[in-house]
Amino acid sequence: MDLAYTPEEEEFRARLREWLGKVLPTLPPKPSPDDWPARRAYDLGWQRMLYDAGYAGLHWPVDAGGRGATPTQHLIFLEETEKAGAPYVGANFVGLLHAGPTIAAEGTDEQRARWLPPVLRGEEVWCQGFSEPDAGSDLAALRTRAWRDGDDYVVSGSKIWTSHAEVADWCELLVRTDPEAPKHRGISWLAMPMDAPGITVRPLRTLAGSTEFAEVFLDEVRVPVANRVGPENDGWRVTMVTLSFERGTAFVGEVVASRRVLGELAREARKNGRWDDPALRRRLGRLNAEFRALWRLTQWNVSESERTEGVPGIGGSVFKLRYSHARQELYDAAAEVLGPESLDLSREWTLDRLSSLSYTIAAGTSQIQRNIVAERILGLPKGR
Repeated sequence: MDLAYTPEEEEFRARLREWLGKVLPTLPPKPSPDDWPARRAYDLGWQRMLYDAGYAGLHWPVDAGGRGATPTQHLIFLEETEKAGAPYVGANFVGLLHAGPTIAAEGTDEQRARWLPPVLRGEEVWCQGFSEPDAGSDLAALRTRAWRDGDDYVVSGSKIWTSHAEVADWCELLVRTDPEAPKHRGISWLAMPMDAPGITVRPLRTLAGSTEFAEVFLDEVRVPVANRVGPENDGWRVTMVTLSFERGTAFVGEVVASRRVLGELAREARKNGRWDDPALRRRLGRLNAEFRALWRLTQWNVSESERTEGVPGIGGSVFKLRYSHARQELYDAAAEVLGPESLDLSREWTLDRLSSLSYTIAAGTSQIQRNIVAERILGLPKGR
């Protein structure tokens, strides 16, 4: 692992900082968290600015419309945009970080030409249709069925926790195309247009009051066979590509944000007198060490990605497992610093604490991550 940046990488950082310093003051105010059409427009507008400046899909392959940047350059991009307070990827999350990289890696030339440019230009939004009411942690237990009818699949079933479904144009959808096959086989990965007849979207309100997730009900929705990414019944392998991206690089900006929040907590504690508590100081010091270690682990994962042509490895599961718990511990510490004010829902840290509760579930539960680490890294036998 090389933790030093080259002169070329530092030059890239300097150019990016200069550009961010010019464009961020020109952005309009952020829309209300409850106004999803406005949030979609805001997020797509920022994506278009990145595209025009040459920063969209920075680490995507050149033949997929990206710049072919190294994973280290991508890491610098995520670090600097977060430090500068640039808009989060928002509604573009699934398209840019999940579906897009998967199509770039597994799609045909026609599929890449159709779906990747609109994501990069900020023209289309994707949602993720993976989890089901009875197939969350055990994703391979999914039952949404798709059967062939000529040039279409006919899809029926339901999905839950479908990210950004209410404003999405497309859905990366997992379906069971062979119900007789073992559960990890017989699954296919489809790109489903969200305006197809038979789709019902019902937003879900989270504990923090947000509605970025939804239930999606599918009643004989027709999806062209040409929209299948990868061979029929090979969707589990394709899905592992998707999840490697989700677990490998998707939380990089949040590590930077967590380190920033930790510094703000220390300053707040000094102001309100809680810094005098030695137990709190030790807690914040331990968290500082934790997030510094997570940042080094991120760099290790990036170094590994450099050797695997940009596809994150299973080290992402180690990162995701520890980061999920560290983030919860961070906002527990925030509650301790704020005291009674931690019950004030208008405080940003209060809402962040509520949202942090989902991190040990989202993108694969901690139990699933431990299984991956045990079996694929440590070589332990599968549990019975």
